[in-house]
Amino acid sequence: MKTKYRIRDYALIVGGSIVTAVGIAGFITPAKLAGGGVSGIAVILYHMFNFEVGISIFLLSLPLFIAGLRIFGTRYGFISLLGTILLSLFTTLFGVLFGFEGFLEYTDSVDTLLSALFGGFLAGFGTGLVLKGGANTGGTDIAAQIVSKFTPLSVGTSLFIVDGLVIMAGGFAFGLESALFATITLYVTSVSINFVLLNMGTRYAKTALIVSDHHDAIAKRIVEELGHGGTLLKGTGIYSKKDKSVLMTVIPNQKISRLNTIVKESDPEAFMIIEEAYEVVGEGFSPMDKR
Repeated sequence: MKTKYRIRDYALIVGGSIVTAVGIAGFITPAKLAGGGVSGIAVILYHMFNFEVGISIFLLSLPLFIAGLRIFGTRYGFISLLGTILLSLFTTLFGVLFGFEGFLEYTDSVDTLLSALFGGFLAGFGTGLVLKGGANTGGTDIAAQIVSKFTPLSVGTSLFIVDGLVIMAGGFAFGLESALFATITLYVTSVSINFVLLNMGTRYAKTALIVSDHHDAIAKRIVEELGHGGTLLKGTGIYSKKDKSVLMTVIPNQKISRLNTIVKESDPEAFMIIEEAYEVVGEGFSPMDKR
């Protein structure tokens, strides 16, 4: 079972690197979109000095990889290096195939906008797959984590600042319009990453908290019809001061609608909260030993 999940993870890392590289080589680089990250710097270097994009990504990520290795440990460094090497390799390969000329004519702003949308989607979707595989593509996310470790800034804030500086540099190199389109690229990339992480695969699910006087009936149907367990918690109503039973269960996204039906049929007066579970490991989901 452990080998099965390792094969799946490596497939996600390789496949995600390929998709990301297509976005960079086929859309982002030809449109001069420095949408943050090491790839954004590589786009600037390519158009300003004709440095090959894939090689630039690797060389720029290398010192960050070394820093991450020293600060966060050997395993962190290895997975960062794996993602970086694959992304650099496939970006170079597709650069040779496409000539970094892209799929569009770039005769007006519409082509640039399409590149921002499709390039951002592919880069984000691919990066999301890599992250699901347990690796990352190196670059400014490592820099952001380093900054966060030694400053009061969060990783998200640090990444926003670093990417913002790259977009500003792209604006100086290619003009204000390019910087605005690059901002769109960065936004679409972020949304695509979140979509992959939160909606693809059974590892990502939702947590349901159900307050009901018929919790036994609901729990029985969850086990029998959904094939999942749960935990019965004890609580006290703030207003009524009465003891309450709270059923907590974690359900894959695709079974949530069925859970809603079960609760409504079992107790129309039930109170239920459903929220995102960003990662779930253990029985019924990803095995704990995989982590």
